[in-house]
Amino acid sequence: MPTDAALTAPDIEFLRRPLHGFFSAAAGPRPPQPRPVWFEVTDEGTVELFTAPDSSKVRRLARDPRASLVVAAPAGEREQWVSIAGPATVEPGGAHDLARRLAARYWDLGDPARAADLDGILATEQVRLVLRPRIVHRFRF
Repeated sequence: MPTDAALTAPDIEFLRRPLHGFFSAAAGPRPPQPRPVWFEVTDEGTVELFTAPDSSKVRRLARDPRASLVVAAPAGEREQWVSIAGPATVEPGGAHDLARRLAARYWDLGDPARAADLDGILATEQVRLVLRPRIVHRFRF
């Protein structure tokens, strides 16, 4: 299981697929509570997601910036996963643009129900979480 401090080109190629990630923020004495999330890997090698400003992810990050994201290939494919850990920041700008990009990646926005779902997300306040990889584990079989 190779470990790096940065994402490799094969990691980025894998992470640019419309896969769900499981995001965890440090929770002190309590165990982490992973949540499935949409995410985007940037050209700079960070990973971004959006969430409501009053979410438990944001509250936990305010206490402790340590976070992780695990992404695995779906059943039926050869085994592959990437685990990213590092500090995460809460950024006030860019969340709605990110939500639009991710909705287009994960949903068929030609479907009126999905377009309405996106409108609902965009009607609410969102923040952008930026995870900066410090430790990256990966496995490919």
